[in-house]
Amino acid sequence: MAFGWIDEQAERRRRAGLVRTLRPRPADSPLLDLASNDYLGLAHHPEVAEGAAGAARTWGGGSTGSRLVTGTTELHTELERELADFCGFEAALVFSSGYAANLAAVTTLGPHGSLIVSDALNHASLIDGCRLARGTTQVVGHAAPDAVDKVLGTHEGPAVVVSDTVFSVDGDAAPLAGLAAACREHGAGLLVDDAHGLGVLGEGGRGAPYAAGLAGADDVVVTATLSKSLGSQGGVVLGPARVIDHLVNAARTFIFDTGLAPAAAGAALAALRLLRREPGRAARAREVAAELHARLTAAGLEAVRPDAAVVSVRAPSPEQAVRWAADCRTAGLAVGCFRPPSVPDGISRLRLTARADLSGAEIERAVRVIGETRP
Repeated sequence: MAFGWIDEQAERRRRAGLVRTLRPRPADSPLLDLASNDYLGLAHHPEVAEGAAGAARTWGGGSTGSRLVTGTTELHTELERELADFCGFEAALVFSSGYAANLAAVTTLGPHGSLIVSDALNHASLIDGCRLARGTTQVVGHAAPDAVDKVLGTHEGPAVVVSDTVFSVDGDAAPLAGLAAACREHGAGLLVDDAHGLGVLGEGGRGAPYAAGLAGADDVVVTATLSKSLGSQGGVVLGPARVIDHLVNAARTFIFDTGLAPAAAGAALAALRLLRREPGRAARAREVAAELHARLTAAGLEAVRPDAAVVSVRAPSPEQAVRWAADCRTAGLAVGCFRPPSVPDGISRLRLTARADLSGAEIERAVRVIGETRP
């Protein structure tokens, strides 16, 4: 029977407690949301919603083609210019998703004959980029600049080091200064995904590379998503103009993909401008994360100290993590649930995302529910 193997895999997932299901949410969900990546609380902000609506009224519901045909509007160019200026880079290129941006950056900067050095806990989009790239990939231990330096020392020729800036599971930050030093010792490029740093870290939310003094460097390329702190959808690559020009000419997820919808571009641009006016949102997101961590650990839970806005709470097993998250939902709290194979270390977790717009009472309520429903 065609696709009969799917049933076997489905049964294995069921026995392992790893079945995933879609759960459509209503527009007016009563749940307290600590599951989304809306770090700055901008996804429903009136200015951001109007940015999306106004762009749709002006430019239509879709971009109508690839960026190289009809999919680049003046709005896309404006967004790219302001993103580059805000983050401190020479140029920017917007994609239809952060995943597409990562595939583009890794595959075009890791050509045949090159070495790609990848952190063991990188996001799936970076891992898939390494798999698709024609260069040779060497995976190194997590957050280990010495290991990166050692591997780079064995290679002659082009090389690029690939890492998240803030890792999405535990919320820990990469040692960017150490990685940059290792790269410069060997003439390698540094490519980092700032999906969880943009809007949260750096001056006014300008990102982890900005905070590390790497913004605008000619050997540093940054990817990010517009779907987290900026409350919209899409992705971006930031870096030297010659690198961005190379992506325009060589990145398959740019050349052959339909351009980002105008509504998403308009929402992201409105959110970026709002963040410029209200830079304190970034610091507030970090404060909420720190308070969540302090309260959870005081309650006897095993939580990882956050470097940005992600707070991870360890669960005893995949099954208990799923049950814990479900019990939280029943009690009115939405939390993330990470378990194998999404977590390469095999440790299941509740994943909480701090939001700049959470009140003290909401933080207290979240901690109480998590503590009362613990396995």
